[in-house]
Amino acid sequence: MPPAQRHPTMADVAERAGVSTSTVSRTLRGLSTVSPEVRARVEEAARELNFAVSRQAASLVTGRTGTIAVLVPTLDAWFTGSVLSGLAPPLRAAGRQLSVYEIPDLAARTSFFQHLPARRNADALLVCSFDLTDEETARLDGLGMPVIYVSQHVDGRPSVYVDDVAGALHGTRHLLNLGHRRIAFVQTVGERGFSFSSEVRLLGYQQALTEAGVPLDDDLVVSARAGGKRAAAEVLGTLMSLREPPTAVFAEQDEVAVALVWNLRRTRIAVPERVSVLGFDDQPLADWFDLSTVAQSPSAMGRLAGELALELVDGPEGEPGRHVVLPTHVIPRATTAPVARERGEGERGGEPGAGG
Repeated sequence: MPPAQRHPTMADVAERAGVSTSTVSRTLRGLSTVSPEVRARVEEAARELNFAVSRQAASLVTGRTGTIAVLVPTLDAWFTGSVLSGLAPPLRAAGRQLSVYEIPDLAARTSFFQHLPARRNADALLVCSFDLTDEETARLDGLGMPVIYVSQHVDGRPSVYVDDVAGALHGTRHLLNLGHRRIAFVQTVGERGFSFSSEVRLLGYQQALTEAGVPLDDDLVVSARAGGKRAAAEVLGTLMSLREPPTAVFAEQDEVAVALVWNLRRTRIAVPERVSVLGFDDQPLADWFDLSTVAQSPSAMGRLAGELALELVDGPEGEPGRHVVLPTHVIPRATTAPVARERGEGERGGEPGAGG
């Protein structure tokens, strides 16, 4: 058997490039104190020797791990995947690794906040779509690294999120402008103790109704678990048994909206002729099902969160409480239409779009 090959060292790279080992170290750590000519020579020598810098060794010198961590409730959701797909490119371009901590249940959540495994293993932590307690927020404040909140607003901390209030406001206005006055709002109940922006989107819905002079009706605000046809059927059973059932339903997630459309059509309630349905997200399935929705871009959210994390790691003097707020916009498709007139109503009540 041939003898085991010795791994090249920094001294080997220095000898081949004709420089000192300290120059090799500065070059491969990306420091600006090395001339372009020397940098090219060192990088060429490192490539020829297949030499790679040990991140552990580099962290002893720089105090940096070269890793950005992200905390997510699940990896099997469209939103999480889109955030990560937007986050990865800026980190890759900056030579940083991505470490993901998935918290699938409350036991894992308790363990994470007890042990804080990101400490000393990352240069920054992104927290995506968590409804944190004050104690958990304080624990993250004590990590000694930038903590960036994604898809949520946290006072005094760097945050990247969409304006959920404005999104729900504009979505509800879309339905009001179609003549709807009995508009239900379906909140999403998180299965694992996590938030899906329910409260702030409810505020936008209520604000739009109030500005249009439509009285708020608590019977029209209901909750459903995401992704289940049975849960959607139960919600519809509640809404359609009201003395005055809604003519439009605004679901705060596309998955719930699609399940509502499926159940309505299954029970021979025409969409949108009898009931309009509006979602929130603009997931791919919204396009496939021709669902009207309020669009947001989690991939843009991930990209901007990654850029903000790099900015705070590389320039600690950056604004620690900076907020990046992304817009939303309504995309009308085939599941929303003007409210149906009752037979014999004539022209009473004005034009369908009045008051929106």
